[in-house]
Order: sequence, then C-alpha cells, then structure tokens
Amino acid sequence: MPHARLSLDPSFVVAPVSRQTFGTFVEHLGRCVYGGIHDPGHPTADEDGFRGDVLAFVRELGISTVRYPGGNFVSGYRWEDGIGPVDQRPARRDLAWHSTEPNTVGLDEFVRWARKARVEPMMAVNLGTRGVQDAVDLLDYANGTGGSFHSDLRKRNGAEDPYDITFWCLGNEMDGPWQIGHKTAREYGRLAAETARAMRMMDDRLTLVACGSSGSAIETFGTWEREVLEESYDEVDLISAHGYYWEENGDLASFLASAVEMDHFIEDVVASVDHVRAAKKRSKRINISFDEWNVWYLNGDASQAPKNDWPVAPTLLEDQYSVADAVVVGSLLISLLKHSDRVASASLAQLVNVIAPIMTETGGRSWRQTTFHPFAQASRFAVGDVLRVELTAPVHETAKYGDVPGVDAVATHDPETGEVAVFAVNRSLTEPVTIAIDTRAFGESRLVEATQLSNPDPYLTVTVDTADSVAPLANPDTSWDGTVLSVVLPPVSWNVVRLARA
Repeated sequence: MPHARLSLDPSFVVAPVSRQTFGTFVEHLGRCVYGGIHDPGHPTADEDGFRGDVLAFVRELGISTVRYPGGNFVSGYRWEDGIGPVDQRPARRDLAWHSTEPNTVGLDEFVRWARKARVEPMMAVNLGTRGVQDAVDLLDYANGTGGSFHSDLRKRNGAEDPYDITFWCLGNEMDGPWQIGHKTAREYGRLAAETARAMRMMDDRLTLVACGSSGSAIETFGTWEREVLEESYDEVDLISAHGYYWEENGDLASFLASAVEMDHFIEDVVASVDHVRAAKKRSKRINISFDEWNVWYLNGDASQAPKNDWPVAPTLLEDQYSVADAVVVGSLLISLLKHSDRVASASLAQLVNVIAPIMTETGGRSWRQTTFHPFAQASRFAVGDVLRVELTAPVHETAKYGDVPGVDAVATHDPETGEVAVFAVNRSLTEPVTIAIDTRAFGESRLVEATQLSNPDPYLTVTVDTADSVAPLANPDTSWDGTVLSVVLPPVSWNVVRLARA
C-alpha cells in the first residue's frame, strides 16, 4: 500500500481561519429562490414563505455569508422592483437566464431570510446596466438611519432598523462577453472606483469587492486584474475570483486533481494584485474573494436555458453530484484553506437546487447532495489557525496536470481548545493510501474521530430516496503509537481526522 506522511506544528501558521471562507451564493436563477429557499405552499413554510426544512439544512451546512442577488442576474436587475407591496411589484424579463422574474422575493425578504438562517448578507450592485447613483440609492435603502427618501421608504415598507449590510460586490463578472453591460478593464475599473468612493461617502464601514476574472482561462486573465486595480486599488478591499471545475472527456484522474488548477489561479491572482501594489508603492494589501466556486457540468443538459419562452423559476443547472464530485469539492476547500493568508472570503455557488449541496422538490421533500458533507465538516471543524503542513505523498500522472501528489491535505489548530483537524483527499482511482500524521508537536493527544466519505463506485449519485447512502462514516483503519497516527485513506475519498488534548 502506498504511504504518505504529514508533519504538523502549531508554530507554523498560514493565517487564522476566516469564517468568510464558508460563504455561499443565492441568485435569482432557476429554482434557487422560488421553490428553493422560498416556497409559500410548502408544509414547513413560515409567515414569509421560507421553507423551514431548507433553513434547517442551511444552518447544518454552517455557512457564514450569502452573496445575493447574482451572479449574471444582477447585471440587469432593478433592485427597487423587489420592494413594497408584493402584489404591486412588476414582473421583468431576465436576459441572463431567459426567465421571468416575478420579484416576489427582494431585498427586504432576503434580509429576513438571512437573519433566520443566521448568515451575513453579501450584496451585489448592478454595474452592468446601472451605475453610481443606483448603488448609492440601494445602500441608503439598506443602511440609512432615516431622514432620506430611500431610508424612509424602507421604514414605510416595514423595516424600521437599518440592515447594516457592510459586505458589497461591485458588479459581477464584468470581464465576460456574456455579461449584460460587459466592459473593458479600464471602463469597469473606473466605474468601480467611482462607485466605491460614493458608497463610502455614505457609509465608511464597507468592505468592497471589485470584479476580478471570471475564470483563469479567459483571454484577459491577469491583464484584467492589473488594469482594474490600476484604476481602483485605493478604493476597494478585495478582488473576486470565479472558478468552476468539471470532469472532461471521462478523465477522472485529472478531475480529482482540479485543486491544482485552483492553486495556480489563486497564486496568479496574488501575483497580479501585488504587482499593482508594488507599482503604486502602497502598503495596503488587497486579498481575494473567491466568491464563485464549485463543480459545474456547464455543458450538460441541466445547464441549458430555455430558448422559446420566459418561464418563472425553470429547472436549470440542477446537477446531480457524485462521490467523486464531493471529493473534488473537499479538495477545493483544502486549496482555499491553504491560501487563507490571501483568500479572505469564498462563496460556494450556489446554495439550493442550482449546482447546489441542497436539493428540493417544489412543495415536497428536500435532501443533501454528496457535496453537502465536505463543506459542512470543513465549516464545523476548521477552527483557529490554518497550519502550514509538510506533506510527502506518492505521485501519479494526470493527462491535464502532469504529475500530481496522490494525497492533498491541510490542517487547522485551535490554540484555545488544543483541537487539531486534518482534512485530506486521496486522489487515487484504485489504491488506498496510508497517511502517517506526526503529532509530536502537540504533546499528549487523543483521537476524537476519523471519518471518510467514499464508495467503490465514484460515480454514485444520490436522490431524495437514497440521500443517506452517501455520508461520512467512521474510518476503522487507524492506529496510533502516541506520536504518529496512521490512517488508511480509501481511493477517491474525503477524510477528516480530529485530535484533542489528552
């Protein structure tokens, strides 16, 4: 059996774990909102029409922030359509997803939902078809204390207290030719800077995210980051990165190594950002908001928008996720945690039904997809500091990335409780790997648990009737001599090991 070795030391810290790493995304797309989080006819629906079963899953998932309302949707969105009496709100054609938006759920409803879900809203403003004034009006509506038209309008609509939303995205994927209002980097960078300055004049507590590249393969990647930040570096706090990963041409080995691509993407964005910092001679450091990431079968049937009509909440992007998909999601979480010194926040796209960990039947049942589990475990157990680990592992060849380590891992350590969590994936298609975890630097410790998510069939997916068939289970193949903990990682597996003070 191949062997790997992992050395840990609480002195070697990458950065504190950022809770904002465990954000997600709700867009007015498909059945994410209507039939997903909002379903007034559902037996568990509350007075606002929000599904109680979905809210329970959201809390279990352990998310911190939710980006809203898009996504491509936001670049044509008129936020004022979604406020006031619901029966007086206009329906609009959504060009991004060729759907009809009824505006039944808008900002006021979303904030109420976010409070019930115990998450922080991460709002996006429309810089596609709109600009500075509309962003400021939206901010005043959300955060104004009263005495202005928009803050008083919020009060008349039933929300006396300000929403105090401080996390804002300045548009979405403006580098993409598919985006409504697509702009060049210079055009967008200047607009982002102007919008940021105006928003800060109204509220100086804001964290503002500029649009970075919508993928590392897009032609303008690198140049886009540089030119945008040359215009807006002093005005923004973070720059976004978006990355989706999927198996191509049946190449499972390369798919399981997708985090290699994410690692390179993050490192390249950092290089571009720091170039601007050096050229501008600034001490301020801009970090990354990786606010769209997931496995997405972009060219699959589920991702094809309707062509001939404009339905409300059509079934779109409802990928069914396999065991292998869950392992890749886990490996992407490992990548995000390993880069916690520069990745300040992240958003799994999306939360419900649309390439999501939570699925629902409109009016009916709900269930966890396979990808739910690695996210929930990482969110729950990654506490304290991310450690810089030393990993030696067998190498295997992939068609897309060349030679890659067969095992990838990261660890966290909570200085207050002494708890250590190790998150590891085995990328091998056929072979288990024994990983030896050197725990000597932590003194006397005990094993709390070791779990694994795997299956002999890596392509196994779940349905509402079989959802419990794929979940983390206790790993029986562990041994410990007091200083080195040995754990057998099954092929194509996501693994969590937790230690505590003896």
